[in-house]
Amino acid sequence: MQLALDIKEENESIHPNTNLGVEPYKTQLLKWIGNKQRFAHEIISFFPRRFGTYHEPFLGSGAVLGVLAPQKAEAADSFKPLITIWQTLKKDPEQVKRWYRERWEEAQQGEKVEQYEKIKSRYNSGANAADFLFLTRAAYGGVMRFRKADGYMSTPCGAHKPIHFGTFGRRVDEWAERVRGAEFFHREYGESLDRAKEGDVVYCDPPYSHSQAILYGAQGFDQNDLFRRIEKAKARGVFVALSLDGSKKSGATDCDYDIPHSLFEKHVAVNCGRSMLKRFQMGGKTLEGEVVTDRLLLTH
Repeated sequence: MQLALDIKEENESIHPNTNLGVEPYKTQLLKWIGNKQRFAHEIISFFPRRFGTYHEPFLGSGAVLGVLAPQKAEAADSFKPLITIWQTLKKDPEQVKRWYRERWEEAQQGEKVEQYEKIKSRYNSGANAADFLFLTRAAYGGVMRFRKADGYMSTPCGAHKPIHFGTFGRRVDEWAERVRGAEFFHREYGESLDRAKEGDVVYCDPPYSHSQAILYGAQGFDQNDLFRRIEKAKARGVFVALSLDGSKKSGATDCDYDIPHSLFEKHVAVNCGRSMLKRFQMGGKTLEGEVVTDRLLLTH
């Protein structure tokens, strides 16, 4: 049974989404470690040609969502300041522009690192979407590092200059159009997977157990629970694509998981380039040997 590949392909009211004609889209909204945007179109090429609702349970920077630009989607994340950015982008793009411009201008009123630390301190005093938005653009390499005990964000200021508010505003307009068909939810990944129906597509990009333990959302994440939920979704006729660690250090270190037998029908290797996270951990050194390979696992 080919399920989503052939189910009533001609009926656009049931299957409004398509991956036909999807091209690379390089303009990022949020600066984010592990961002899949450079090869999102390759990931999408493995989706069924036509499908129902697109689901993204680990939204993060929304790289695949933004490149796909689906007609109908449900995107979610468990981190409230982040998902509030996306919800506001959908409802009031001008507010997102104001959030960023106010903090960009604030950062110009003194020494760069000092002003960054003021904004970060304000965020740590009360987590909020507006400060977090600017921090994603100004922090080192888009590394969102949080202390496990209390959620304190500890990432230092990046060496780069945060994007100008005018340029960012144009990106907001572009992204607002690309996510027009999406609804955004603050919820755990399990609910998103459980909501997917026959003929739908789910793309999962969870925190990587072997390389991202210090990052937001990674602490205490249960990979086995994710596998169980994917198995149930597959049984309902849902197409699931999952990105996982493949190898580090040019393949010298394998990232093994206890993946249930026959859960995934196809494994694809994706070269992600050099590890920005490792570079951050090593104090900004150029790491020629630190090439990271992802695995894209597909249920059909």
